[in-house]
Amino acid sequence: MHEMALAEGVLGIIESAQRAQHFHAVRVVRLEIGELAGVEVAALLSCLDIALRHSVAHAARIECAAAPGRGWCMDCARSVSIATLYASCPHCGGAQVQATDGLQMRVQDLMVE
Repeated sequence: MHEMALAEGVLGIIESAQRAQHFHAVRVVRLEIGELAGVEVAALLSCLDIALRHSVAHAARIECAAAPGRGWCMDCARSVSIATLYASCPHCGGAQVQATDGLQMRVQDLMVE
């Protein structure tokens, strides 16, 4: 389950920010998760519950925003919306669509005290 590794990465980011900024608690963690990132959000939330349990973010509310999938069609030279990796171009039907956005997962920001 790679969601636990992702949760541990989020914990690492929080701990690093806490060392640098000396806050006492995290109230909100805002995540951006790409639709093409292959992240199971429910599983990630369960893993975050475990990973953050004994941290400054133990009581934090987790907010997840979806980043839409986008790709570049090499056949018709357009940026297009895609819902899955290796999707065909919705405009020309071409199969050479390279994903350009929606692959990421990142911590957008933390609300801290």
